[in-house]
Amino acid sequence: MTRQGSPPSGPGDRPGDPFDHAAAARATVDGRGVLTSWSEGAERLLGYPESEAVGRGATMLLADGLPEGGLPSGLLPDGGAPRWNGTVTLRHRDGRPLDVRVLAHRQDATDGSPGGWLLVSALRGTEAVAEDAELGRWAFDQCPSAIAVYDTRLRLRRVNTAMGGVIGLPEDEIRGLSLPEIGGKPQSRELDEQMRAVLTSGTGIDARTYMRTGGEAEEHAWSARLAPLRDEEGRVRGVCLAAHDVTEEVLARERLLLLNSASLRIGTTLDVNRTAWELADVCVPQLADFVSVDLLEHLSAGAEPPPGPVNGPVPLRRVAHRSRSEEGAPDAWVREGAVQVYPDFTPLAASLASGRPVLNVMTDPAMRRWADLIPERAAYARKHGFHWVMAVPVLARGTTLGVAVFSRFLGAVPFAPDDVLLAEEITARAAVCIDNARRFTREQNTSLALQRSLLPHHLPRANAVEIASRYLPASPHPGVGGDWFDVIPLSGARVALVVGDVVGHGIQASATMGRLRTAVRTLADVDLPPDELLTHLDDLVIRLSAEAGAEQTSGEVGATCLYAVYDPISRRCTLAGAGHPPPVTVTPDGRTHPVEMSVGPPLGVGGLPFESVDFELPEGTVLALYTDGLVDGRGRDADEGRRVLGEILARPAASLDAVCGAVLSALLPDGGAPDDVALLLARTKVLDAAHVATWDVPADPAEVARTRGYVTEQLRDWRLEDAIFATELITSELVTNAIRHAAPPIQLRLIHDLTLICEVSDSSTTVPHLRRARAFDEGGRGLLLVAQLTQRWGSRHNPTGKTIWAEQILHEENGQA
Repeated sequence: MTRQGSPPSGPGDRPGDPFDHAAAARATVDGRGVLTSWSEGAERLLGYPESEAVGRGATMLLADGLPEGGLPSGLLPDGGAPRWNGTVTLRHRDGRPLDVRVLAHRQDATDGSPGGWLLVSALRGTEAVAEDAELGRWAFDQCPSAIAVYDTRLRLRRVNTAMGGVIGLPEDEIRGLSLPEIGGKPQSRELDEQMRAVLTSGTGIDARTYMRTGGEAEEHAWSARLAPLRDEEGRVRGVCLAAHDVTEEVLARERLLLLNSASLRIGTTLDVNRTAWELADVCVPQLADFVSVDLLEHLSAGAEPPPGPVNGPVPLRRVAHRSRSEEGAPDAWVREGAVQVYPDFTPLAASLASGRPVLNVMTDPAMRRWADLIPERAAYARKHGFHWVMAVPVLARGTTLGVAVFSRFLGAVPFAPDDVLLAEEITARAAVCIDNARRFTREQNTSLALQRSLLPHHLPRANAVEIASRYLPASPHPGVGGDWFDVIPLSGARVALVVGDVVGHGIQASATMGRLRTAVRTLADVDLPPDELLTHLDDLVIRLSAEAGAEQTSGEVGATCLYAVYDPISRRCTLAGAGHPPPVTVTPDGRTHPVEMSVGPPLGVGGLPFESVDFELPEGTVLALYTDGLVDGRGRDADEGRRVLGEILARPAASLDAVCGAVLSALLPDGGAPDDVALLLARTKVLDAAHVATWDVPADPAEVARTRGYVTEQLRDWRLEDAIFATELITSELVTNAIRHAAPPIQLRLIHDLTLICEVSDSSTTVPHLRRARAFDEGGRGLLLVAQLTQRWGSRHNPTGKTIWAEQILHEENGQA
């Protein structure tokens, strides 16, 4: 917006600007209808100098009063549309009336300045008309869109430079010819028929076609607009054809369709060979003329793929291939199921070594060297015209499975960079499916599948800790075990870490493990302290033992468990164990030691209490929870295993995931552990004062409104404006309930984590509950409202009373503070 007394910025308003700022009349009018700026062009138009115009009412410019229909609100404030245009009769300074075309734009108020209007009118002379004609001719000739003009006989009359380049012929040689005579292709005849329809109907048509441009061998995709050309009386006097090359857009759409097709067609079964065939089938002929999939030889024996790149020479087994050639394909040289060793200079070995796609043309030195190894194969490739070969490694979850080769032998179109990205994306998706199929084939017995289904597949996100975990079944003959681990989000941004081990193996152990894991999650939801939770879990194991049958004793169904709760605000960790190895902590300075705690009896013994231990953890401390299968083995006792575990944990590593790998590599034998292994690593984080706000609330109903104000201000500081309304309602209900039904001291706490948590604590132990309010009840609906506004809510007891909490999901745009 233009400030009062300052003309609007535009061409010619800056000192030394070469553009003519007097070519248009410009003025600004404030919301009261007073002129606030006046340009040199306005003075030329109406004769008033700036000193006489600025500060006067805009209505003084009108020759005959207000025109019918009114004026923009700059002249007659009426709150109209943001833009106005029309003809206004204005009075020249010498008294003569002038009909002026005016374009008005509303100017919004900013920085305390009042709003108004910007009024603009063009000043044109005879020289401008001639200049317009010249500009129009240049615009036609130099327009980047390809344009051709045909008369009523559909004979070419004009083409611009861009269309001349498309046709590839001089304009003088093709003027007067029809489109079929110029193009000579079926597409040209189709466009000619469509232009005929435009002449007949007088309505434009949008057309799509594929044609070659002048001098190019490959067809381009074109989007053409066929529009009628009319004279002043509205008669159709010709057709304008405006064409746009949309080849890249069409190719991008085809690539997206192919990617979507790949997501639907690849991975329909848990069979490695079938998945590889689906990869080849999807990409032929849309991406390549020939596709082959070769996997590392030792995968066929069920071995685990090596992590990272694979260096050549590489033995690969042909799993699948597909060709569009009717005469066959190079698969004749490598039959399905055959193994061939590829030297390190070949595209296949090079891509496996680099972990990236490798693109070669047949004339490359490496390709010639490879061809020299099998002259017959080189002759076959020359016969069928192979010219481009692209090798893409089959990588899944950081491991190398094999390589997919994409070749082209029809046409002369090379692989574009987008084709390489597409092949890499499709291969990556197929790699995951192949890896899944390989894993399933290796672990297809029902009991092991049951055990894996009972373990957590995805650990929840939490700001309290950074998590990494490993689970390995017993090998080399995997069976069903009862080891498990879990990470459970708790109220107040806390997190529970669980590791357990059911005694024995088999279906019974796996079923018991699943029931115990479910029970731990249920008990964690009611926020029981670790020692109380283990007591309830002990009772459950005793009942499960009794249900097992009269032939079993109560001691034959047992388990060990370790349950820890970490609070990122207080940095306190509380844990209790039932016959389970104590965890190991690694402080940020690299010192390791087992947690000193009183380990209770295994679950299922009954009659003995469990004790919790509480201690503070510095930020960045790693807490390692594990089952005994990790430290027992390789001919050493558990104490030696724990010592080695501490040494590995103390070593610097790039990530917790890398630490997990190093621990398993150091502690487990090469052939696998004789017992199931569960390892859970958690690096502690801290929610500082910037993420937590706490207020003491006096037990006075009048404080509710003031508390809402505190909450609103805090949420604005956290940039969580979208959560203000719901949080105010939640705060009002929880604080009001505490004032009415509980006892002081009352405290309100907001926690900004991955979610927004509102907590109200008091000294009462009575827990509120939802109830159905009757029609004429004055209360009873508050907790129902809280339940509707939050993701979850609940209560927990503490040493001085209880805490009622409610948790909201934050919208993505709110982010983290």
